[in-house]
Amino acid sequence: MSEKIYTKNAPEAIGPYSQAVKCGGFLFTSGQIAIDPATGNIVPGGIKEQTVRICENLKAVLSEAGLSFDSVVKTTCFLADMGDFAAFNEVYGQYFTSKPARSCVAAAALPKGAAAEIELIAEI
Repeated sequence: MSEKIYTKNAPEAIGPYSQAVKCGGFLFTSGQIAIDPATGNIVPGGIKEQTVRICENLKAVLSEAGLSFDSVVKTTCFLADMGDFAAFNEVYGQYFTSKPARSCVAAAALPKGAAAEIELIAEI
């Protein structure tokens, strides 16, 4: 049996999906982009500012599920421009200190013109 996770401290879903779902001993998050939950808009700035917001959104979802970044076992990252890879990693590494498994791919476009998106799987 699965359980939907929702927090007002992360952006509302912009489509027919949940922020996260607990199932089978794991938490699966939907992809988060750099939407400020207070405004509903992408945060101003470049890849570093957007990556901070993405990680803060994920932190809020993890927290609502009673978890932290230390529980994360896998991330999938999407970048609109692979030229942002180093700057993205600089911020990402400050949050994902346990170094979970990861895939990072280029995406032709992301919702709302975002520079990056991250989804994750965490162990409950």
